[in-house]
Amino acid sequence: MKYFLDHIAVNMVHEAEMISFYRDVLAFPAERLDTYRAGTVPFPSFRLTSDTIIDLFPESMWKGMPAGEESGGRFNHFCYALAESDWNALRERLAASRTAEEEGPVRRWGAHGYAISMYFRDPDGNLIEARYYPDDTEDGG
Repeated sequence: MKYFLDHIAVNMVHEAEMISFYRDVLAFPAERLDTYRAGTVPFPSFRLTSDTIIDLFPESMWKGMPAGEESGGRFNHFCYALAESDWNALRERLAASRTAEEEGPVRRWGAHGYAISMYFRDPDGNLIEARYYPDDTEDGG
């Protein structure tokens, strides 16, 4: 199996400062920043590598989540991508281990455009997203 880190999601409180820091200080290329500012996508992304982006989640996306995820500056979740057949096998293993899927399958944005994702938690309660990119995925933005 081949895995790669797709994205990291970071909660943000100080939006202007966070965007400026990731874009100007760290010099990560912004993606979807104009469409985020126009209100047509829920968050901006910054390119780390060809396979990995960093998503900055505004307060509206994380406020009111369960304890441990209520403040900015905290990790939101991590996501990894795998082949569709491996994703389906993972779903079977999750069901067999009685690990609940919290959400999914759902269509979500990632480092390579739109993908099919599911969300679940590890034994310590950390949120994990696993996804696959369909062959006919179109980049959105």
